[in-house]
Amino acid sequence: MRRTSSIDVSWPDGVEGQRRFIGAARDLWTPLARLSEEAGALTLAEGRYEARLTEDKTITAIAANPSHANLDQLVGARAGGHLRGLLRDAMPDLVAAAHPLYLVLDDLSGTALVSAFAWVQWYPDWGTKWRERLGEDQHAQLMAQRVNVCWGLQEGNSGVSGDASPDDVATADAGDLRNPADPLGWHALSDHEGPGFRRARRIDVVRDEAAGVLRIDSAFQDSSSLPGGGRVAIHEYLLRAVADIETLELLSLEPEARILPFSECPGAIANTQRLVGRNLADVREEVLAQLRGPDGCTHLNDALRALADVPSLARQIGG
Repeated sequence: MRRTSSIDVSWPDGVEGQRRFIGAARDLWTPLARLSEEAGALTLAEGRYEARLTEDKTITAIAANPSHANLDQLVGARAGGHLRGLLRDAMPDLVAAAHPLYLVLDDLSGTALVSAFAWVQWYPDWGTKWRERLGEDQHAQLMAQRVNVCWGLQEGNSGVSGDASPDDVATADAGDLRNPADPLGWHALSDHEGPGFRRARRIDVVRDEAAGVLRIDSAFQDSSSLPGGGRVAIHEYLLRAVADIETLELLSLEPEARILPFSECPGAIANTQRLVGRNLADVREEVLAQLRGPDGCTHLNDALRALADVPSLARQIGG
């Protein structure tokens, strides 16, 4: 079973206009019989939405397919930690079903936080102008609020001390998620002209009946389009895990830091071993309890929280 998801962010009305978020996710099952016959795979679930957000991350409009009776409750909310609580309260059916639409709605918060990274790639003076627009007092307040938000931004680290050069933060080629030899590997992505940000995820789940385990291979990437073509990545993790097929106990967890903005960031990986022995179904809550603030990496935590959907994905294998 493969779940892919993406959120593409653009600024159709310019940097001071509202951001457009297009979220999409799909669950694809490849039965062994179809794999051996090279007959493709079966789409079991899909979800998509389009939303508009102001600069302060307030949702002004949103539409989704499949639609949901309580979707309008998100209008007026800000994309942050409180939005995730609102989602759980307003759409418990999506949470219980581990529907792919819930994943990309939940991911609005993290994507809204880092998507302005795209503007720096297109307009190098954007950061300076943004600082001038805020004023020194408000800018200093925002910078102070970053301290100890995550492992990489602990007090004294290069990301908050000013020792990190902006030119060193994002230099890695993001490549293309899509493999031409595997046209079914990803759902349709929302490519567009001009500045753009993308958060993309992949989760592969295999039932290994002989060994009595679920094998999980996951990937997470934040990237921006570039004026000259191609994409540059700011966050990229791989995550491999093994869980007991019956009890869903997490037996092993192997995160791999691929691309991160600051030199201290990869250190967050060590604390993830606190989750070994926990139940996959409880991972969302365990991440919040075990890897909060400077004990974890915001982006790695997002990748880990998505493992809570693995039991539902595994149950669909075999029909």
